[in-house]
Amino acid sequence: MMRKARRLLAWCAGLVLVAACAGLGYETAARRGDAARFPPPGRLVDVGGHRLHLRCTGSGGPVVVLEAGLVESSASWEVVQRRLSAGLRVCSYDRAGYAWSEQGPGPRTAGRAAAELRALLAAAGEPGPYVLAGHSYGGEIVRLFAARYRDLTAGLVLVDATDEGAAAAMRVSRPLVAAQLTVNQALARIGLLRLAGDLLVPGDATAAARAAAPVVYGPGSMVAARAEAWASLDSAREVADAAREPAGPPVVVVIPSGGPPDALDQARRVAARSTRGRVVVAATSEHYVQYWQPDLVVAAIRETAAFTKR
Repeated sequence: MMRKARRLLAWCAGLVLVAACAGLGYETAARRGDAARFPPPGRLVDVGGHRLHLRCTGSGGPVVVLEAGLVESSASWEVVQRRLSAGLRVCSYDRAGYAWSEQGPGPRTAGRAAAELRALLAAAGEPGPYVLAGHSYGGEIVRLFAARYRDLTAGLVLVDATDEGAAAAMRVSRPLVAAQLTVNQALARIGLLRLAGDLLVPGDATAAARAAAPVVYGPGSMVAARAEAWASLDSAREVADAAREPAGPPVVVVIPSGGPPDALDQARRVAARSTRGRVVVAATSEHYVQYWQPDLVVAAIRETAAFTKR
């Protein structure tokens, strides 16, 4: 019986290996045509050694810059960007390694991302000062941008942004998140994401993200997300240090309803560090407020942009 069991396991392992090799070959061949099937909606801009994907639409100042969260891309702002483009210049982009952007040097901290965003906007000829909106982990990046480039920051909108005070929780969650991203990378690399389609795409992904899922949630994006997850403790320390600086620009902190008891208090503390800060509690309890209540996020960004013109 043991001999038969070992033989069965060997056969199963062999089949899995053959299937993985076949999937790897399929994915490798399919990726050669991705540039034609899923062209970048924007343009690639050199930031010194690698290129980042930038998509700007509309006209009118100040320029609004949209920063995505972990594992997400410019496509996560699809609806908000479309609505804001009526009357404002709006730019979304993909951080290094995500979607259509090329991989960049490490470590992939929020501080490095903020510096690359500054280089991207300068190279693209998009003038400041900017209103920056950041979702989740993207909130850390725009807060660091505001602290380091105060003269280029007109205001901030933080959408359920990651709290730099959660470093203790990050020590526990970081290996788990990195492991999950490694699994996601493997699934994408052997073609399962391309074959399974919506079954493996996040349930709340935008239409743009679903349409280009092999690129938006492909192996490159998972590598980039894992690198950011491993650097999360350093990123949290960078934001904590920046929070000790003098009061920053106007900020609207948007949080979902039904969060932990201290979520509202923390949002108020972040808003209080601003020259003109306020907290908005969304009707939805979903983390992606910009998906479930896009009008609320659009209104917060428009309000901040209008205030800078006074």
